[in-house]
Amino acid sequence: MNERYIKWHTPYLNREFEMLVFGEGGGVPLILFPTSFGSYYQNRDFGLVGAVSGYVDAGKVTVYCPDAIDLESFYNKAIHPADRMRTHNAYENVIVRDVFDLARRECNCQRVAVTGASLGAYHAGNIAFRHPDLVSHFISLSGSFDISSFFDGYHDDNIYFNSPYEYLPNTTDPWKYGHMGIILGTGEWDNTRHESYRLSEILNSKGIKHFLDDRKWCGHDWNYWRDMLPYYLSLI
Repeated sequence: MNERYIKWHTPYLNREFEMLVFGEGGGVPLILFPTSFGSYYQNRDFGLVGAVSGYVDAGKVTVYCPDAIDLESFYNKAIHPADRMRTHNAYENVIVRDVFDLARRECNCQRVAVTGASLGAYHAGNIAFRHPDLVSHFISLSGSFDISSFFDGYHDDNIYFNSPYEYLPNTTDPWKYGHMGIILGTGEWDNTRHESYRLSEILNSKGIKHFLDDRKWCGHDWNYWRDMLPYYLSLI
């Protein structure tokens, strides 16, 4: 696979930001988020990018692996919970305005696909549901979508509008997700299995089409995700 390292100064965080890109900039642009405490090279080092190398080498997919800043936002107990979420919102701007724009230009398309495992699936899903006009597919690998524990009981509008379990049940225009291919992958040994089911129930209640894949002998770890992602890409 062709691997590129990209680093730029982003005004949204007012600092340097890093990303790896795999592929030549053709096919479906797939934004792949790291898990908790992960950085831009995590999905490469744990073999998740390699698991989809056939799609990359065939020019069907270009994989974009942006950095994460969860240690500066959600996990940062040194700042107020409101500031944690403001930092997260700045990160979302980097993804939507910098990363998405680059991916759409390189792949010559209007929308991108987003995916990730565990907390990475939260980032993918939250951005997909908040910006459905920019996202063609959302693939969750053992997603963890409940962010309430990060804010020490504090709650405000910013937290509400970044909590899919809160804002999705109240959406009045579920039609805007109609074009999106949504896949929720989990398994019988997955410790966040209940979260995929909870999200699936919300989507069902709103008539939002999706595929809930509950796998036998499948848990919450990289070896399972390396099997799941290439299969889900075969579906799209």
